[in-house]
Amino acid sequence: MSKSNFAGFDQSLMKFLKQLARNNNREWFQENKSRYEQDLLKPCLSFIKEFEPRLKKVSSYFVANDSRVGGSLMRIYRDTRFAKDKTPYKTNVGIHFRHEMGKDVHAPGFYVHIAPGECFLGAGIWCPPTDSLGKIRNAIIDEQAKWKRARDNKRFRETFDLTKESLKSVPRGYAKDHPLIEDLKLISFCGLQAISESDVTSDFFIDDVANSFSASRPYMRFLCDALKIPF
Repeated sequence: MSKSNFAGFDQSLMKFLKQLARNNNREWFQENKSRYEQDLLKPCLSFIKEFEPRLKKVSSYFVANDSRVGGSLMRIYRDTRFAKDKTPYKTNVGIHFRHEMGKDVHAPGFYVHIAPGECFLGAGIWCPPTDSLGKIRNAIIDEQAKWKRARDNKRFRETFDLTKESLKSVPRGYAKDHPLIEDLKLISFCGLQAISESDVTSDFFIDDVANSFSASRPYMRFLCDALKIPF
């Protein structure tokens, strides 16, 4: 792996997130807005821009958008309208490289999560809408061998752990004795890879992320095929 031109993340990002968690209010954030810009926003947008050609090698249909608003970097401001937690800011970095045909976080995508004590990479589709979930389940039934090859791909499973978010009971319209019933009960189809803070601040982080996402290609291809979108 070659060292990238990306300047890298450093401990200033983690320090900012830790202090934000202890001071999650608008007054503190406004007083530290310049730190947010310098320690979080600038390196994250630089990472996204630098990652774009690496992402295209994984699949040309996923988007790395380094726009400040509406791009791959998820907004730090929380939507508190219907939440019990009224703190105004997220205390993590979320970067979502979603499919060009997706409109939100429920689209197929690749994800980078950075927070003190909780850093991970993700590949797949999180809580897809009912129509998409049905298409994936039907594809599992119609192409069982293809699904098992994608799910159990050696490189993918050595890199990612599969999420286990699922229904307690059999989804309506599916046989409870189906040999893949546990897969059919899933409500998210994601692989997650736990990483450390030292991984995030490594000189080679951007290349390591690209290598991990590349390992998920068979799994991501199956999901995209099931949804009739290109991979």
